[in-house]
Amino acid sequence: MSTTVPDSTSYYPAAPTGLVRPGIIAAVATVVVGVLAVVLGHPWFAVFFLAGVVLMFVNTKLVIRAVDNVATAENPRKKLLALNSAYRLGAITLLALVAAFLVRPDGLGAMFGLAIGQVILVLNTVIPVMKGLRKQL
Repeated sequence: MSTTVPDSTSYYPAAPTGLVRPGIIAAVATVVVGVLAVVLGHPWFAVFFLAGVVLMFVNTKLVIRAVDNVATAENPRKKLLALNSAYRLGAITLLALVAAFLVRPDGLGAMFGLAIGQVILVLNTVIPVMKGLRKQL
């Protein structure tokens, strides 16, 4: 026995693409990490953390630009977008790893900055979408 789905169209809320709110959250997180790092005697950790967060936001802007270019192209190719992302993420990861190995232990701040920046950006996108989907139920 099967049941039919009511005639209703699914609506997926638009994911926010603005960087103002995540920028504010990342700035607050960077200040908190900076204060803790200075208090614990590792001010360079804060500098590398800031560099990681900034790299993550630069990457996000470059992703938005690349997606816009592919979406507006006459013959969009996903392979070009994938290669562009792979090169960019590879370069950013390489920079963070070099900082982590050359300036131990404070260079790890770059890796933590990348990670925290990514979490902030993902949550900024996911939470409003999940709230919108929950309202449909």
